[in-house]
Amino acid sequence: MNIEEYRGHCISKKGVTESFPFGKLPDVLVFKVLGKMFTATDISNFEAISVKCNPEDVEHLRETYMAVQPPAYMNKKHWNKIMMDHTVPDSLIKKWIDDSYDLVVKNLSILERHKLNES
Repeated sequence: MNIEEYRGHCISKKGVTESFPFGKLPDVLVFKVLGKMFTATDISNFEAISVKCNPEDVEHLRETYMAVQPPAYMNKKHWNKIMMDHTVPDSLIKKWIDDSYDLVVKNLSILERHKLNES
């Protein structure tokens, strides 16, 4: 997966916006659904992406895939960093992005989910 494929997959989801919200990290591209982050990457090198994960799956994924590691800046109980080293199939990476999006949507308020469904 290259950065264009990553971006295209993320931005195609309902209610998603992209931004560079971290002043001290100007190359970190963040994708959010209704203002809640579900994935991010450094566009200067695209060496890794971060995705939100079900806390019950975090450790299992890290033990199963060498490319899945604890993230540097996010909560290590809820997020994983995936190295974009081509050892994990693109289809699985897309599934993890989808899962991350779904986790965030699931935690939106009823009003926010209604707003998302109407958009």
